[in-house]
Amino acid sequence: MQLDPLMSTSDLERELHIPVATWRWWRHQGTGPRSFKVGARKVMYRRSDVLAWLEQRYNADTEQPA
Repeated sequence: MQLDPLMSTSDLERELHIPVATWRWWRHQGTGPRSFKVGARKVMYRRSDVLAWLEQRYNADTEQPA
């Protein structure tokens, strides 16, 4: 069994070039990808959840008429 890689907000910032503050805002607004806390403060994301969320956002944007 292979586990889905976990990513922190810092990992997401590094990989996707989206600031940590933006990930925090999306989490606060409930509009970002699924996430969960590890301990009291550490927020983590499953890579597959982030990719699915990005794909959903892409599809929602491309379905809109220009």
